[in-house]
Amino acid sequence: MDLPELLELAEKERNNYKPIRVHCCTSTGCRAANSVAVKKNLEGAVKELGMSDRIQVVGVGCMGFCGNGPLVEIDPQDKLYERVEPEQAASIIDSLNGGTTTAQEGDFKHPFFARQKRIVRETSGKIDPERIEEYIAAGGYQSLYKVIHDMTPAQVVEEISKSGLRGRGGAGYPTGLKWATVAKMPPGQKYVVCNGDEGDPGAFMDRSVLESDPHRVLEGMAIAAYAVGASEGYIYVRAEYPLAIERLEIAIKQAKKLGILGSQIFDSPFDFKVSIRIGAGAFVCGEETALIASIEGGRGNPRPRPPYPAQSGLWDCPTLINNVETFANIAAIVREGADWYASIGTEKSKGTKVFALTGKIRNNGLIEVPMGITLREIVEEMGGGVVEGEVKAVQTGGPSGGCIPSSLLDTPVEYDSLVQLGSMMGSGGMVVMDDTTSMVEVAQFYMEFCRGESCGKCIPCRVGTVQMYQALTKILNKKATMEDLAQLEALCDMVKCTSLCGLGQSAPNPVLSTLRYFRDEYLALIEK
Repeated sequence: MDLPELLELAEKERNNYKPIRVHCCTSTGCRAANSVAVKKNLEGAVKELGMSDRIQVVGVGCMGFCGNGPLVEIDPQDKLYERVEPEQAASIIDSLNGGTTTAQEGDFKHPFFARQKRIVRETSGKIDPERIEEYIAAGGYQSLYKVIHDMTPAQVVEEISKSGLRGRGGAGYPTGLKWATVAKMPPGQKYVVCNGDEGDPGAFMDRSVLESDPHRVLEGMAIAAYAVGASEGYIYVRAEYPLAIERLEIAIKQAKKLGILGSQIFDSPFDFKVSIRIGAGAFVCGEETALIASIEGGRGNPRPRPPYPAQSGLWDCPTLINNVETFANIAAIVREGADWYASIGTEKSKGTKVFALTGKIRNNGLIEVPMGITLREIVEEMGGGVVEGEVKAVQTGGPSGGCIPSSLLDTPVEYDSLVQLGSMMGSGGMVVMDDTTSMVEVAQFYMEFCRGESCGKCIPCRVGTVQMYQALTKILNKKATMEDLAQLEALCDMVKCTSLCGLGQSAPNPVLSTLRYFRDEYLALIEK
């Protein structure tokens, strides 16, 4: 396939679109709310009313407003319906013919939607994730064609470096620097790995991207492979994401059929094949070296670094590992240019970030916002605040992050500012807590998670997390003394400084942050 053929396919697909497209969310969350039945009834109503010539019902990925699903959007009328019941589907179609509907109407002007800037999710909820033709019609795979035919690998690495993109999976390591390290390794077998092992409580960003726009991730991986000199890639996804796995399998087959993956991509010498590896759900496999061990067929245990995966990774070969959201940014950066991407966000945190806004928040779901937006804008304007009472804290970064009090909600959301507060960006979980929440219980919850997810390879994490959990339980049971509190703090320091991998090193963060900002709650339980 060459560029004219790709553009011809895109134009042909767009010409096949009906004047009205009814988008029905078919993501995991909306499926749980019976969206499959909603879609079936929408299709039935179109047929029954004899409107198949001008109305097309499309099952799309996540539209974001998950707490109000199932969602139905009418394009191009820009109408949105929320919490749609299967029996309301017929009236929605009838309303397009002059009738009325009983479905609850939403508002795209609501701050939840209006304050977003979508790059990673620009086509999520707009295209059918199971049809490569719709992705191509939206401009898909043109960036891959561009780098193969118009750019050298070194130019691609330079473009990503100039964009300022940082890894979206945790600590925010510069993406271009990681790519450059792998690219500089001697010629030979190299691998590109997509880390889709999203395991933070309350986080579902990567799952949504894989379900909604799998080709976007594949295109980003292929561009990365061209840039670093890799010919083989793996997508590591946990087994709890069956719909994401299913849609990835479909996407890979479709791309192979069109010659976009496999051998001699776009009639060039570039070869790249992608395989899926399914993880058993161990949180530690989100760590690079543990993930590599799991792909190789071993137990998902981390190993000391150096050497880093970029030097010696999968089967001892140079390996580039980025997470789902990082790869989903690549095609847009190539298409629009590094300067465009670098103009979004802040000086040290460029672009946008996808968050799963959950907890005791009025409007929960997925949001994509420019870096530098404040926590208050996210929680109070976009999220609508808590359902009852007042916001007490926001937990970011999952088990590796920390709890930020409401007094610091004006903090901009960027890598360095969150670290200064004792938290981190992480993969993008954002859990809002109200004034009825016990922060000691929150710390205990995350420590219980880390204790259960520890691989047990190193003693500080294996034993330390258990001891910390027991200390927190003792405090909650009002049997602790000030000596126990001092021991808990000493344990936090020991586990953080001596654990082998990031799971143990960051496990104390929820405890340390709650001690820092909500120490009075600990003291109240001890004094009583």
